Amino acid sequence: MLTSFVVLSLLAVASASYIDSATQSVRTSARLTSEVQTTHLCESGVQDVLRELWRPFKVNQDFDAMEDECSGASLGSPRATQLGEIPGVGKFSAGVIDFVSPGSDPYVRVATVRAVGWFDVDGDDVLDETETRKIVDVTARYELARSQVFDYTYFINNYGWMDGFAASDLIINGDMRANGNMEFINGSPTVNGTVIAANNDKLGTPAAGLVNTLPVKWNNPTYTTNATSRSRMRQAYNPAIHGAKGSAQYTQWRDFVFDSEASIQDNRLAGAAAMDATGVRSWQRTTAASTPTVVTLDTAATKEVIMPDLGDIDYYASISRGYRNPKQFYSDGTVNPNYDQPAYLEVWNTSTNTYNRITTDGVLTGSAMIVGTNSRPIKIHGPVTFSQDVVIKGNITGQGTIYTGRNAHIVGSIKYSNPPDFRGSNMTTIDQANEKKDMLALAARQSIIMGNPATFANPYPLKYMTPPFTKGRYDEAGNWIPPYDAMQRDATGMRKYQSALGDSALNAIAEGVNQIDAVLYTNFVGGGNVGTGGGGVELNGTIISKDESIVTWSMPVRMNYDNRIRERGITKTPLIDLRLPRSPVMLRATWQDRGFYLGHGGS
Repeated sequence: MLTSFVVLSLLAVASASYIDSATQSVRTSARLTSEVQTTHLCESGVQDVLRELWRPFKVNQDFDAMEDECSGASLGSPRATQLGEIPGVGKFSAGVIDFVSPGSDPYVRVATVRAVGWFDVDGDDVLDETETRKIVDVTARYELARSQVFDYTYFINNYGWMDGFAASDLIINGDMRANGNMEFINGSPTVNGTVIAANNDKLGTPAAGLVNTLPVKWNNPTYTTNATSRSRMRQAYNPAIHGAKGSAQYTQWRDFVFDSEASIQDNRLAGAAAMDATGVRSWQRTTAASTPTVVTLDTAATKEVIMPDLGDIDYYASISRGYRNPKQFYSDGTVNPNYDQPAYLEVWNTSTNTYNRITTDGVLTGSAMIVGTNSRPIKIHGPVTFSQDVVIKGNITGQGTIYTGRNAHIVGSIKYSNPPDFRGSNMTTIDQANEKKDMLALAARQSIIMGNPATFANPYPLKYMTPPFTKGRYDEAGNWIPPYDAMQRDATGMRKYQSALGDSALNAIAEGVNQIDAVLYTNFVGGGNVGTGGGGVELNGTIISKDESIVTWSMPVRMNYDNRIRERGITKTPLIDLRLPRSPVMLRATWQDRGFYLGHGGS
């Protein structure tokens, strides 16, 4: 009996220990489940707040709505609050408790969102002391950042197209992209760079996001041979200059050279590839008569890139007025003579034989015709703003951007007096020299029109500046934006493709457009007649627009990307900062657990 009693006692103790252990495991599991559920509730609240701030920021591309919504936010007075529920789980409440511009950076706002997720046991939408809950803080950075669209020689927000060019007629030395289909028809031009299309359901006629055919592309030796005599082409990849693939030196320069052999290096695309809704492909096609050889590198589909918007010209006027050149030293250590200087634009006055500064605090109210010559080039420094039109031709010197509240009219060739040269065996030395050379951007709130508007006719080029060639689209809020129509008249009484100064004024100075040294950015159409006097056309820079309608009257056409506007290194600043239009981005910076409380006495 004694033995049986001892055995039964041991069994009882073991059973009690097991039950206690099992009960504790159940409690731990229940606690973990509750914490996971309340964490998801908090995350739902955070996402609701961040989304409500993001939508108007993305559409309007300014901080006005965000500042109206969030100014004065504090822990005791949260702003942009959201209350919601996940059925069958619980409820959440979230709002902005802090809203700042770090370091007075005009392009950045930081919002701190606090979210509470809880089990609303009594269903009164109020967090009671005894109810299970969790609190988290999330910091998000909203930024008008340098836009990715400036990484391309040719960027079109709607449909990209090239019609009627043979391999020697059109040579694009740089990458090209469309937020829609990219089509090469009635010919096969040469594209020495990456070609990208992206699905776009916001267009009036949705685009599947496909590259219809692969163009001709030079191999590295052919490209190198051509670049030897052409100072404006980016270099071909050379491991002796740019480093072996995978090295730190290669990582530094990979985005600034052409490499016909596309591959994936360090989980990033390197070299010239074709990218669209079907994935990423390397290709080789050295003649129009040959069939492309294709290798799939990745099956991930491309995505739309947000294009900046110049809807508020007053915003850019304020940037012009407040500008002071922030670069005290060039990268080679020499002093920048323009340090702390304001924005301005000067032209030569033949009556007084002096340069006249035609801007006031970087701004010109109205329109102006500016003409430069070899001996008396237009002088620009920093971002200047014209409230209406600029009509421009000739030589230019300096570094800056001309923003226009209406059109930018190019009525003759635009040439740098001190152009860059991308040849050489040391990339750092090349950058240091080119950092001091001339660079211009034209950024038009309406359109960039090339050629003499007095000679425009239907079909060339007006057919391509009107629907159905130009496309309407829906914005992020679902509002319909009608297609551009060059034949419509605006508040100036002129048709949209014409200058507010009138056809006769432009006709008096217009010449054939054979060379454009500039970064061209337009909210609507980049188009017109070029090469009308023969001799072909060369664009050294980029063209970025919603619709493109350039008609070329002589060959060949060469487009060379100017990589001085591309981000460099960890600082993400370009070699030359032209204060170009920016795109909205949002990044979650921090996530902080502020505590979990298990209701009904548990903690």
